[in-house]
Amino acid sequence: MQEIPIRCHAVSLVAVRVINGKNEVLLLRRTRSLQGEWCQIAGAVEQGETAWQAAIRELAEETGLVPITLYSGDMCEQFYEAHLDAISILPVFVATIDPVSLVQLNSEHSEYRWVSFTDADRMVPFAGQRKVLRHVETEFLLRAPS
Repeated sequence: MQEIPIRCHAVSLVAVRVINGKNEVLLLRRTRSLQGEWCQIAGAVEQGETAWQAAIRELAEETGLVPITLYSGDMCEQFYEAHLDAISILPVFVATIDPVSLVQLNSEHSEYRWVSFTDADRMVPFAGQRKVLRHVETEFLLRAPS
């Protein structure tokens, strides 16, 4: 019997803000893997980092943003990677961002958009991402996180 490896080597971060009473989520258009697709922030955990430290670092590297608050999303994003024949599991974090903060993209992304969760649902390519976004909106914006 051959087992499929399970890898947990990266994090996923959903950046949110409230502007003029409206909830928005940050999506980035990728230039490398998944080129042209809209995604939330994600990246590998480096040696000696905790998952939450990686989430803050990736947010800063990919967008130049610093969170007002950072929460564990209380869920994991999971997907199968055919080229590795492995299942990847990424802990999800939620960062609240000051609405006046400016995004400064790195070379991994060609553009960004702050969008409603409804628009984000239409923009992201994968069902797992939509599940994460629905969870974040419900548990962190429509109700106060603990």
